[in-house]
Amino acid sequence: MLNISEKTVGKYIDRSKIPSLRWAESKKSGRVLIRILIWFFALVLVIMFVPWTQNIAGRGSVTTMNLDQRPQTIHSVIAGRIEKWFVREGDYVSKGDTILYISEVKDEYFDPNLLSRTEEQLKAKELTVQSYMEKVKALDIQIEALFQTSGLKLKQAKNKLKQAELKVVADSIDFEAVKIKYEIAVRQFDRMKELYDEGLKSLTDLENRRMSMQKTQAEMISAESGLLSSRNEAINAEIELTSIQAEYRNSIAKAESDKYTALSSMYDAEAVVTKLQNQYVNYSVRSGLYYITAPQNGYVTRAIQSGIGETIKEGEQIVSIMPSHYDLAVEMYVRPIDLPLIKLNQRVRIQFDGWPSIVFSGWPNTSFGTYGGRIFAIDNFISPNGFYRVMVKPDPDEVAWPDALRVGAGTHNMLLLNDVPIWYELWRQINGFPPDYYKNSSSLQEKASTNETAK
Repeated sequence: MLNISEKTVGKYIDRSKIPSLRWAESKKSGRVLIRILIWFFALVLVIMFVPWTQNIAGRGSVTTMNLDQRPQTIHSVIAGRIEKWFVREGDYVSKGDTILYISEVKDEYFDPNLLSRTEEQLKAKELTVQSYMEKVKALDIQIEALFQTSGLKLKQAKNKLKQAELKVVADSIDFEAVKIKYEIAVRQFDRMKELYDEGLKSLTDLENRRMSMQKTQAEMISAESGLLSSRNEAINAEIELTSIQAEYRNSIAKAESDKYTALSSMYDAEAVVTKLQNQYVNYSVRSGLYYITAPQNGYVTRAIQSGIGETIKEGEQIVSIMPSHYDLAVEMYVRPIDLPLIKLNQRVRIQFDGWPSIVFSGWPNTSFGTYGGRIFAIDNFISPNGFYRVMVKPDPDEVAWPDALRVGAGTHNMLLLNDVPIWYELWRQINGFPPDYYKNSSSLQEKASTNETAK
């Protein structure tokens, strides 16, 4: 009964006949509700001051710490035809184990004796190089002999020229002597003629003196002729010396030309030898690529190519392999707004897909089924999905990660930040502020005040 009217009817009601009315009027529900609400708000107020661990949540996946420990695909370096498989999916292979054998599909490599014939060509060209080297040595000996012979010939020609020049000097002296003798004979003949004209000498004496003068004149002409002949001999000796020099120069130049021609041919042959050596090594290496082997210890996870007789191209994927030994890590993605709050060696709580867990994001110590990790790498460039990638490794101070964990499993991650009251966290979430917004600002102010004090 509400009893809101001024005229009550309660006195006319017999409550002994209505037990439900008696029970309702005997309850004190209003006061109880008020007490419950008071205790509830008191509890909420207390909870508002309970510490709350700020965190940055993000999805991720399990990967490996080292690049050589991640799943990889094996490629074929050369084109070929699949002839035989040596493994099946799921098999364990050691480094160097044969996975499959392929045959050649290019016609320039069909010859089964390709290596031996290339080796024969190489040996033939090496002999050609050796013969050119011997020819160069022979030409060097020939050039040296020409130099020695030319030196001796030049000495001989110079001696002959010197003899001719000395003979010219001797003949010129004889000619001068005979010339003086002829002048004396001419003067004697003139005096004799004067004496003959005066009658002091006989005609016989005059004729004898004339004969003597003519004889002396003949000797002078003969001496002059000998002098000219000696001069001609000297000129001939000089010409012979020049001719010898020119002749041996030509011979030496021709020998050197032949030498350089042989050297050029030898260098060409050496180039061909080098090319054949390279070709031989390429053929040898190519023949070893017919057997495709495992690059490291691991498990064959999936065969991308299959069957017998199928052809594959250069660089085409054949099988994928997962290394048997690896160090697990987690790659997670965070928003750009959260990136400034992340630092190396920061703690992370990880929840792996498939492992049961009870998670309280604000109280990580009360969570069950999560594992600890620490950040060891942060990307400096944003990923195509618009987030930054962060690499996490196992925390050595925490429980070890599960042994049955596999690469590629999904994870839920929480990067642990500072402890703040719950009211502060609610206020931050409502206003859309990043974690530790005001704490970062205060830390900057403290740092600035410290610097001013130091100054």
